[in-house]
This record gives sequence, C-alpha cells and structure tokens, in this order.
Amino acid sequence: MNKPTAVKILVVDDQPLIVEELCEFLESSGYRCVPCESSLEAIELFRADPDIGLVLSDLHMPDMDGIELIQALQTLAGKQRVFEAIMLTGRADKQDVIKALRAGIADYYQKPIVLDELLEGVQRQQLALHERQKNLHLGHLNQKLQFLSESIDDLYQDLDKVRRTPAPVSVDGEPGDAEIPAVFSQLSPRQLDVARLVGKGQTNYQIACELGITENTVKLYVSQVLRLTHMHNRTQLALALSPSGVGARQRVTAH
Repeated sequence: MNKPTAVKILVVDDQPLIVEELCEFLESSGYRCVPCESSLEAIELFRADPDIGLVLSDLHMPDMDGIELIQALQTLAGKQRVFEAIMLTGRADKQDVIKALRAGIADYYQKPIVLDELLEGVQRQQLALHERQKNLHLGHLNQKLQFLSESIDDLYQDLDKVRRTPAPVSVDGEPGDAEIPAVFSQLSPRQLDVARLVGKGQTNYQIACELGITENTVKLYVSQVLRLTHMHNRTQLALALSPSGVGARQRVTAH
C-alpha cells in the first residue's frame, strides 16, 4: 500500500516565534508548511491554496479565535473540499475544548507543546484526511454514475417508445414522417418543412428559429405553400396537416 503524500499544513498563531518553531519542526519531519500570524490572513491563504489539508491553529487570537477561524474555513470549503484541524491552547479550559470538538476540530494540544506528541497527532490526522478525501472522491464518482445511469435509462425508454410507435404511412404508401395529403407532394423539401411546422401550430418566429432562416423567408415559404396547395390561409393549412384534420385533408385531396 502506498504511503499517503505528506499533507500541507497551515500553521496559525499570533506569536511569530511559535509559528517559526512549529514550521521548522514539521518541515524537518517531511511536511510542507504555510506560516500565518492572524486568522484573517489564514482565511485568504486557505482560499488561495487548495493543497492545504491540515490547519494547526492557536485558540486565543486577536481578530477571531481558533474555533471561529475553523468554522469560517469549513464554510469556505463547503462540500467540495475536506481538511482536518488541530487546536493549540495555552489554557486548558474544559468548555473551550468541548466547544472545539463540537465544531469539528479533530484534536487539541496544550502549550508548551511536546513536539513528538504533536507529530503523532499530525500523522493520525493525515491518515484521517486521506480517508475523507477518498470518500469525497467516491461520492463524486457515485454522483456521476447515478447521472449516467439515469441518462441511459431515459435513452432506453425513448428507444422503447420508438419501437412501440407504429410507422406512419406517406401518400405513396411507404413509411414516412407523417400522413400528408397528395396535394403536398408537389412541395419542395423546405416548403414541406415549413408546412409541417405550421401544422404543429408554430409561429413564423418559432419556425425561423428551428430551421435557421429569417422570419421574412418563413413568410415567403408560407405564401408559396398556400398558393401551390390552393389554400386560403395558414389556419386551413394547419388543419390539413394536423392529426385531427382528417376532414380538411379529404377536402384538400379532392380539390
């Protein structure tokens, strides 16, 4: 089994010497560190660097305390990013510890920090982070597979509908797009396309959009169709081509 890549750690403390000492120790142990001396700066660094997977933060800081910082980072991360957090505190107040754990902070250490103990904690959280990242990745894959499954299901349903639909017959008795009165056989393919869309009740604008032509060109085609089929208006044309316009078709065919 491959060893997980060393996590990048955001080290946050308002005391520069502590930040320097922690970063030096962790980097000597193979970790990459991002030093930071305020909560507000930590938010910007976290936002800018998606590789940060562990936040090591002091509890008591001027701008916002460590718990508020972690909560702000959790909001920033949302559901698309995971990270772990360790809290450092100079005062082991029980209520602060409970509040930190409830906020999702994985572990805490009291100052002065025993570096070897901290290293063990960092290693534990790195393993926990690796598992969370795998689960997040699997969750994304499951969403994609679910979408693919639904798309395939929709495709099979559409294919099934096509198979179950009887093939329509054209005026020549051969399979075609729809039953069309014989008088329409003299139309050009484009004139017939326009006539069919008129039969579906579409406006000139809708027909123009569907066929990729101008609205004025549609009007010209409609006029040609009416003239060639000896119809008086588009309503009569629509009735002749609509599924319920059987009577109109018979009258047109008998013209």
